[in-house]
Amino acid sequence: MSPTTRDPDRFTALSAELGICFGGDYNPEQWPREVWAQDVELMREAGVNLVTVGVFSWARIEPAPGAREFAWLDEVLELLHGAGIAVDLATPTASPPAWLGIRHPETLPVDLDGVRLVAGSRNQFTPASRVYRAHALAITRDLAARYAQHPAVRMWHVGNEYGQLDYGDEAAREFRRWLRERYGSIEAVNDAWATAFWSQHYAGFDEIVPPRRMPYIANPAQAVDFRRYSSDQLRACYRELRDAIRDAGAAQPITTNFMGFFAHVDYRSWAGEVDVIADDQYPDPASATAPADIALVQDLMRSLGGGRPWLLMEQSVSATSWRGHNLPKSPARARRDSLQAVARGADGVCFFQWRQSRAGAERFHSAMVPHAGADTDVFRGIVRQGADLARLRPVVGSRVQAPAAILFDWPSWWASDEPALPTDRLDTVTEITRWYRALWRRGIAADIVAPAGDLIGRGLVLVPHSYILEPDAAAALAAAVDAGAQLVVGPFSGVADGNGHILAGRSPAPLRELLGVSGEEWCALPDVRISTTPAWRPGAAYAASILGERLRSDGAEVLACHATGPLQGLPVLTRQRRGAGAAWYLGAVVDDGLLDAVIGEAATGIDGALPGLRVLPDGLEAVRRGDALFLLNHSDDPVKVPVPHGLVDLLADEQAAGEETGTVVALGPGDVRVLIERQDR
Repeated sequence: MSPTTRDPDRFTALSAELGICFGGDYNPEQWPREVWAQDVELMREAGVNLVTVGVFSWARIEPAPGAREFAWLDEVLELLHGAGIAVDLATPTASPPAWLGIRHPETLPVDLDGVRLVAGSRNQFTPASRVYRAHALAITRDLAARYAQHPAVRMWHVGNEYGQLDYGDEAAREFRRWLRERYGSIEAVNDAWATAFWSQHYAGFDEIVPPRRMPYIANPAQAVDFRRYSSDQLRACYRELRDAIRDAGAAQPITTNFMGFFAHVDYRSWAGEVDVIADDQYPDPASATAPADIALVQDLMRSLGGGRPWLLMEQSVSATSWRGHNLPKSPARARRDSLQAVARGADGVCFFQWRQSRAGAERFHSAMVPHAGADTDVFRGIVRQGADLARLRPVVGSRVQAPAAILFDWPSWWASDEPALPTDRLDTVTEITRWYRALWRRGIAADIVAPAGDLIGRGLVLVPHSYILEPDAAAALAAAVDAGAQLVVGPFSGVADGNGHILAGRSPAPLRELLGVSGEEWCALPDVRISTTPAWRPGAAYAASILGERLRSDGAEVLACHATGPLQGLPVLTRQRRGAGAAWYLGAVVDDGLLDAVIGEAATGIDGALPGLRVLPDGLEAVRRGDALFLLNHSDDPVKVPVPHGLVDLLADEQAAGEETGTVVALGPGDVRVLIERQDR
C-alpha cells in the first residue's frame, strides 16, 4: 500500500485505543494563555480525548508572507499531550490570511455574476488558483515537517468543509484542462454537450468558459460537467495537502469534513481519499422530522465508508448562529443526537466548538463551554456525554445491520436540478428523505449505494429518484429483483444518460422490461386524488402532486390509478413479480400515506431492529449495531417496547440495568437505552 492510499485501519487503531473519540474544535488562538490551562482541566473533567486544533489559524502561523510562528502551537500541543488529550491537527488552509488576497487578487473567487469576492470572512479562495495552492502547500509542508512525529498529533484534518465555487478566469483555465482530460478532443465535447442546439458549437477549448450568468438557460450538460470539475478540483486541493503530510512521514489517519447531502461536492468520489469518513451535522431542532432526516445522513456517511465506523466531526451543543431563527437544544437533546450518531456507526462524536467565541461571526454559536462558563446546564450535559461515551467502548469498531439499500448519485442529482424541466418542485434529496422516513419508522437501516453497486442479497431496494440511470445500473437492479429483492422505483427515474441527454422511447427506458410498465409523457400535476384497486387496498384515500407520468401497463399489475386530474384513469402504482422478487413503480409523487403503504408492504420480509414490531411507536428509533440494540425515544411521551430477555443497558449501572431490562423496556421522554447481552465490562 502506498503512503497516500486510504487506510481505514489507521482510524480503527485510534478508536481502539481511545474508545469513542469525544471532543471538538479548539481555537486557543482566540484566548489568552491563562485560559488554556483552564480549558485542559475542563476537558479532562468532561472526558474529552480528541480536539481539532488549527483549522482557522493561518494568519496566526503566517502573519506575513513566508513568516512562521509555531511557538504558540508548540505550547498548546504540549499542554494537551500532558493531559492525555489527542490532537486532530488541521492544515489552516480553509481561510487564507488577508494579505494573500490583497497581494494576489487572482486567488480570490469570482461568483456567477463575475464579481470577485474579497477577504474578511472565510473560504476566500479559488481552488483553481496556482498561487493559492502554492502557499497552501508551503504552509502544510512546514506544519507537517514540524509535527508529523509529535506524540500529541493522532489525526490530521485537511482544510475545512470544502465546497468553494469559482467562475473566474482561473477556473476557466482549469475547466478547459479538465475537459481535455475527460474528452480528449473538442469534437467529443461538442457531442457530449449537444452543441448543435442553439448554435453552441465550439471550435476549440479556449472558447469555453464556466457557465457564468447568461441571457437565458445555460447548456445543462455543460453545467453538470462544471459541477463535476468543481468537485474534482477541490479534491485535487485536498489530495496535494494530504500527500504533503504523508511525505513528511506522518502515519496518523488523515481526513476532511464532509457536509451530508452537500450539492457542490461528490463525496462518493472523495470517499476513497480519506482514512475515515468525517461529517458535520446540524439538524434543525425546530423540525419534527429531524431525527429521521439526520439518520439518513448518518446512513449515507457510513455507506460512503463501506460500512466502517465514521466520525461526527461537528455538531452543535445547543443553538447554531446561522439560521434565521436558532432554537437551542436541551442537554438531553444534545446527548440523544450524539448517541444517535454512535447508533448509526460513528466511533467519534465532536462539536463545534470547545469554548464559545466572544467575538466574530459565530459569537452566538453554542459551544461545549458557553459564555457563562462551566457552571451551566450545557457543560454539565457535556460531562454526562463524556461518561456515556466511555461506557460505550464495547460497540467501538462494530457495524450497523442495514438490510435495505437506497440508490443515490451526485451527478444524477445535479442533472435533475437544472432548470427547464417539467417541474422545479421535484428534488432528489427531498424525495430520498421522504422515502427514508418509512424505513426509519420500521427500524430498518439502509445503505445509500451507488447506482451500479452490487445489490444481490438485499431484501429491499429503493430508487426514489434517479434521473440518470445507466445500463449497468439497470442491470444491477434487475439482478437484485431476480435474486429476491423487492424493488420500488419512483417517478422521473431513468430519464437521461450520463450527459443528461433524454433517453429515446417510452419511459423509463432502461427499466421498462423490469417494471412491466411504460410512459409517453411527464406531466406537472396539481393536487389530485388516487384510487386503489379493490384487490390491493380497497377504499383507501391517497393523493398525488408535483409530477406524474402518462403510463400504461405492459404486463404489470395495476394497484392504483389517478382518480382526478389530467391523468385520470391511468396507472400510478404498479407491481410486476419477476424471478424471486418484484418490481414496484410509483409513476407520480404520491403523498406520505401511499408512500408509506407501498414501502411497508415491500418491506414485509425485512426484519427491522425490533423484529416484533412492524412499525415502531411514534418517535422511537431502533438500530442494531453489532451486538448492541440502540433505542432512542425522540418523542415527549414514554414508550414501552419488547426486547429479547437478558439484556443490560450499557448506559446504566449494572443494578439499574438488571432491574429495567427484560422482555419489555420502558423509555421516558427523550431517553436512550443501549442494550447488549450481559458481559464483564
